[in-house]
Amino acid sequence: MKILNKKIAAKKSSAAWVQRQAADPYVARAHKDGYRARAAYKLIEINDKFKFLKNGQVVVDLGAAPGSWSQYLRRQFPCSKVFAMDLLEIADIPGVEFYQGDFTTDEALNWLVDKLNLPADSSGRGTVDVVLSDMAPNTVGHQKTDHLRQMVLLEYAFDFAVRALKPGGTFVAKSFTGGTTGDLLKQIKAKFESVHHIKPPASRKDSVEMFIVALGYKG
Repeated sequence: MKILNKKIAAKKSSAAWVQRQAADPYVARAHKDGYRARAAYKLIEINDKFKFLKNGQVVVDLGAAPGSWSQYLRRQFPCSKVFAMDLLEIADIPGVEFYQGDFTTDEALNWLVDKLNLPADSSGRGTVDVVLSDMAPNTVGHQKTDHLRQMVLLEYAFDFAVRALKPGGTFVAKSFTGGTTGDLLKQIKAKFESVHHIKPPASRKDSVEMFIVALGYKG
């Protein structure tokens, strides 16, 4: 039966969400470990497989809210410098420099360029070891539309990675089921030694998200 009363429908949806959260072992683990979100384990599992994070790196965390990836980076790699960005505000994380704004705007990009001491042009003199992007669009429930919106964010993140990374650097970014468009994937493969797709165990089974892991930036 379709529920016409939106308030009742919302309550039913909220109740289902609460039940799912309560039954989710990653939610319980995040609470126990002091992480702001279960998403921390996505990065942990990706790094466990590919081992690209090391102490003393410069790392950019795009789509950082509520901050669990940056939390993990500061806990496990305390000598690394972390620069985070999101449309939403996040509570302070010691050792993380945060900018609240839209990554696709000139203002946000200029903040990163200044903080990372990047050249004004794409001259290949990058200063960053790892670019992480957990950015995702507001989905509308239409698969093709949602996928296209995600690809736009992925392309922005990739363009920034090409400008910011040092040779040998790593780019990790959220994609959706179906991966990248052939054209974009070809561009990524041309810039990195190896490119992988992974859906870490911490990604919910009913989620369409997956991640691209591009290793060994060629510069």
